[in-house]
Amino acid sequence: MGAKRNGVLALLGLGALAWWKYKNSSPEEKQAVKDKVDTAKDNFNRWGNDIKSKASDVASQVQDKINPDTDSTEIPTQQS
Repeated sequence: MGAKRNGVLALLGLGALAWWKYKNSSPEEKQAVKDKVDTAKDNFNRWGNDIKSKASDVASQVQDKINPDTDSTEIPTQQS
């Protein structure tokens, strides 16, 4: 339990230090930080969209192999 607490305290300390440094930085430095965050966010979103696209492609390929005679855009229905 002690290691977990120490890890949380270390993260809180780093966060407080980062906040203090950002608060006391010049407007140009603040803008540079904002630009880096925006770039990282855009890269993360692009990466997520690539993964979704690849997963969708794989799912449609599997669906085509399972049901080669149907259109892959159709949703199969269960008949009772």
